[in-house]
Amino acid sequence: MRRLLGGVLFIVVCSVTLWSQDAPVISGGAAWVTTKSGDATFHQPILSPVLALPLGSKLLVEARGDLRWLIARENFTSGSYQSTFFGTLEYLQLDYLVHPNLTITAGRFLTPFGIYNERLTPVWIRNLQEVPIIFTIGTRTTGSSDGVMLRGAKGNDDIQLNYTTYFSASSTVNKFESARSAGFRLGTFLPQSRVELGLSYQRFLQSQHFDSYGAHFAWQPWSAPVDLKAEYAHAPGGHGYWIEAALRDTSLSGESILHHLQPVARVQQFWRIKPFAGDSLPGVDTQQLDLGLNVLLPKEVRLTGSYGRRFTDAVDQNNWNIGVTYRFLFPLTLGGSR
Repeated sequence: MRRLLGGVLFIVVCSVTLWSQDAPVISGGAAWVTTKSGDATFHQPILSPVLALPLGSKLLVEARGDLRWLIARENFTSGSYQSTFFGTLEYLQLDYLVHPNLTITAGRFLTPFGIYNERLTPVWIRNLQEVPIIFTIGTRTTGSSDGVMLRGAKGNDDIQLNYTTYFSASSTVNKFESARSAGFRLGTFLPQSRVELGLSYQRFLQSQHFDSYGAHFAWQPWSAPVDLKAEYAHAPGGHGYWIEAALRDTSLSGESILHHLQPVARVQQFWRIKPFAGDSLPGVDTQQLDLGLNVLLPKEVRLTGSYGRRFTDAVDQNNWNIGVTYRFLFPLTLGGSR
């Protein structure tokens, strides 16, 4: 396994000199996020680079890493400040465009369950810095899979259908950890009303064998600059949902400061069915309300802030987040900006 992964990395590095008409691109984001959860306060400098490396017209190498430092007091509430580094390879995949309706992916990829993991996890994209309570349903153990994935879409001006199916092997290799699982996601998008509906299913095949399933909804109405998203997920240990509404980016529609403000609200609930080892879900029924405000500044800079209140049978807790994010994008070749 180590020799195989080393060979893949060697091919990627050597391929930088072999592209044809398309230049490789480095993009991603950097952030500083400060969180106060209950009585504990910690800071996170984050760097998340993304590589897109075309190899001709049919092949594309994609990769994304997550580098962050956790700066907190020794006991989170007292003691001297300490820094701990965490480095994650979220995906390193080779995409082969077989047909306009079919792409085959091999390598390490984000587990395609619901919409949050693939679309909203980047720090410069998510409206609220805290992930939903049900995020680990369908994405355990790391949110990434090592294996093969097929995906595609087909449709017309009235309806578009998309599908994803995958198989993941079990791996304990450092930075390539994944669980043995298989699943699929089906989605329908209605361009006229800008509504998306989808279903997800996963069979976990490692240690414990069990099913997880979910549904997602997204809507961006023509009549208002609102972005509405929601997910529901169910696993043996519990089930829950989240609904998030945010003002769409209208910063280009005027110079007023109001056009650069993005209010956000999220409501979520989780119901614990039974104790289930390793699911990383709350041990009791939980409800949470989050309110946030993002300030969209020039040059891809964004200020973020949010307040959340978590309600449980055990204890209620306040969560505060403030931060700044920066999105970058540049080609790896001279003249590539054209």
